[in-house]
Amino acid sequence: MSDYYKRTFILPMDEHSTSKIITLIVISFLCILLLILSVVFIQNTKENRIMSGVYIDNINVSGLTKDEAKLVVEAKIKDEMPSSINLVHNDYEISLDINQIHAGYDIDKTIEQACMFGKSDEILTNIKDIFSILLFHTNVELKFDYNEDELKVFLEDISTKLPDTVIQSSYYIEDGNLVLTKGKSGNIVDVEKTSEKIAAAIENRTYKDKPLEISIKTKEPDQLDIDKVYNEIHKDPVNAYYTTEPYVVYPHENGVDLGISLEEVKTMLNNEDKEEYVIPLKYTTPETTTNMIGTEAFPDLLSSFSTKYNSRDKDRTTNLVLSAGKINGTVLMPGETFSYNTIVGKRTIEAGYKNAAIYENGQVVDGLGGGICQISTTLYNAALYANLEITERRNHQFVPSYVNAGRDATVVYGTTDFKFKNNRTYPIKIICSVSGGIAKFEIYGLREETEYEVVLSSKIVSSTSTSLKSETYKTLKLNGEIISSETISKDTYKKH
Repeated sequence: MSDYYKRTFILPMDEHSTSKIITLIVISFLCILLLILSVVFIQNTKENRIMSGVYIDNINVSGLTKDEAKLVVEAKIKDEMPSSINLVHNDYEISLDINQIHAGYDIDKTIEQACMFGKSDEILTNIKDIFSILLFHTNVELKFDYNEDELKVFLEDISTKLPDTVIQSSYYIEDGNLVLTKGKSGNIVDVEKTSEKIAAAIENRTYKDKPLEISIKTKEPDQLDIDKVYNEIHKDPVNAYYTTEPYVVYPHENGVDLGISLEEVKTMLNNEDKEEYVIPLKYTTPETTTNMIGTEAFPDLLSSFSTKYNSRDKDRTTNLVLSAGKINGTVLMPGETFSYNTIVGKRTIEAGYKNAAIYENGQVVDGLGGGICQISTTLYNAALYANLEITERRNHQFVPSYVNAGRDATVVYGTTDFKFKNNRTYPIKIICSVSGGIAKFEIYGLREETEYEVVLSSKIVSSTSTSLKSETYKTLKLNGEIISSETISKDTYKKH
């Protein structure tokens, strides 16, 4: 084609025309983009779904509803986040339940934040969000939290359980002596560093099948402060007394002091390098003990029970008198537990006990202190009638002659005890006597606003040629009406 024809078909275009074309193209692009963004916005708003391109903790939740997103996020977290984390220090290992420190993520709040992209009240903000998400996806971090105080308490607790933990200087009282022990240096948990490691491991979910090393630091034991120890153990004797308005019994308190001077103790600690120091203690009894308070402080007879014994058996009678004498006058404060073996003590020749018939290995033989089970049995029944809480009791091998089956309580020093608790509101006092073939126990105190009548019964439920079984029941009545009834024991006895 000739230059003439070429020039004929090429139209001249000025700068103004070019600018108009470019402007038209840009406007058209923006309109199309705006239309696309509007469609996306309207669709997301209408369906209440999370916008495409939105992630939660790198989990793609595009186009999901809140409930769907929650299921997806929870499933992944559950898979990556076990319920416990193992902590180790050398051979020591312990597991921390993350629920114990309330560790976790606020999934609902995070999903709510993810849902808000492109759905604000500002159209320009929505366009900006949509445009940004279409070009670059948005990741919303999960909100992690835990209870720092609970974690601190946990770490401080295991700090004392480390095999190589520091041993603090301490003291205790044993057999009437003050025993002082010097501490040893050791390791303790570095609570701050370990807390940070645990929090980071849980938040990043990097502890699955991977124990976390406990951060530790060396600690020297505190110095033994003998002045502080003395102030803690020293006590002047306090007399027992009672008031009637209101009714309160105040038990006596024995005085406690060092058996040597405080200066002698300090000299011992400074000059003797030992792990343990034994310091004798001196106890003083007040002029009026709790057992010396008269019956006027315990105005009401709560219960009584008696059993018969053969007064012609002098040795057995001696044992009954000795054991009953140990118990007579005992006062139990509310919540206090009576222990027969603690009160009566070991039955020895030095204490005056005699040989008398006892049950041993299925036979009746002579034994030191024989017969004192009649005292524990009599007291057991008195305690039941006072509606006291029996905490330890066992039956004999054979049914004793002085009570029916199911109503006895045997004792053996060092192995078998009889215990009951004063579960009443006020103190009680135990009075007992052994005289004229009758062993009798009475329990005094103050009647409560609601005082039940106690009815006891027992029966043989089965019998063979070699044994029998019994059941014992306690019924509570109020104004003649039965309030409750329960089985308090099921016992098996051998036959003679």
